Amino acid sequence: MKKIYNKDPCMGTRAITGLLRERYGKTISRKRLQRLRRETGMKTIHCKTRTTIPNKEHKKYPYLLSNLVISRSNQVWSTDITYVPIAHGKVYLCCIMDWFSRKILAWKISNTMDVSFCKQVFLDAIKHTRALPEIFNTDQGSQFTSAEWIDELRKRNVSISMDGKGRWVDNVVIERFWYSVKYTCIFLNEYSLIPALQEGVKKWIRYYNTYRPHQAHHYKTPHQIYKQGLTTA
Repeated sequence: MKKIYNKDPCMGTRAITGLLRERYGKTISRKRLQRLRRETGMKTIHCKTRTTIPNKEHKKYPYLLSNLVISRSNQVWSTDITYVPIAHGKVYLCCIMDWFSRKILAWKISNTMDVSFCKQVFLDAIKHTRALPEIFNTDQGSQFTSAEWIDELRKRNVSISMDGKGRWVDNVVIERFWYSVKYTCIFLNEYSLIPALQEGVKKWIRYYNTYRPHQAHHYKTPHQIYKQGLTTA
């Protein structure tokens, strides 16, 4: 239990119970696990949500995911940007996630937060998956309401969805990912140089995609669920 906590302090008791059972063949009730964690001071770590800078002159699009049944891979992708503190400044991390599986399809670190940075992550996701989403969801940040970003989606016939103003919960699946990557990788290691940060994030995302269990998917990994979801497309 301590080994799992040291590796991933954002993992909750449901996920740990499933991981112990499915990966290590050890059965323990969630209630007992909660008691042991309280006694040892192992509290699940959470972080605050980020802010978004909109451009009032850009057109906003409606949120298309309300009451939508997401039943297959590549049905919905979403993206977001978060800042990452390093020595003497900060950089930005952009990721694209498949909503059905929660798999990270592409990511990139940059010292700027312009739209070309986000667009490159989108192009990388297309290259890696050889697929396109039916719907792409973002917040109302200026990068994602810009003509350059919107044109990339429109020319590929991808439906555009945007979170409501001030509603980070509309894109909650990727917000939860930020909680994990920051507190179990970035903040713990205190990277001072961008190359070291890139290598650390690369290893952690590989761990997240192929090892970390998800309660919503009966403790299977995002990569396993993504592959399964392709058969229902």
